Amino acid sequence: MAGEIREHMEVIGADGVHVGTVDKIEGDRIKLTKKDSGEGSHKGHHHYISKGLVAEVEGDKVRLSANADVAVEIFEEEEGDA
Repeated sequence: MAGEIREHMEVIGADGVHVGTVDKIEGDRIKLTKKDSGEGSHKGHHHYISKGLVAEVEGDKVRLSANADVAVEIFEEEEGDA
């Protein structure tokens, strides 16, 4: 399933809310594009989501097992982006 994830796919939470857009896969993490990085301290940073959170890949969307608000709370930021 994780092998089906491609660049530019939309990442959505279990609740269907937009979380980000796939930039690329790096190891066991999905790197999201900077344009979806949010505001404040998150703005302009790449964020990563563990592939372990992926519930399914459907069409051009990657659905997570967690709701969007929870997924955003557990983003990993790229080291050196601060």
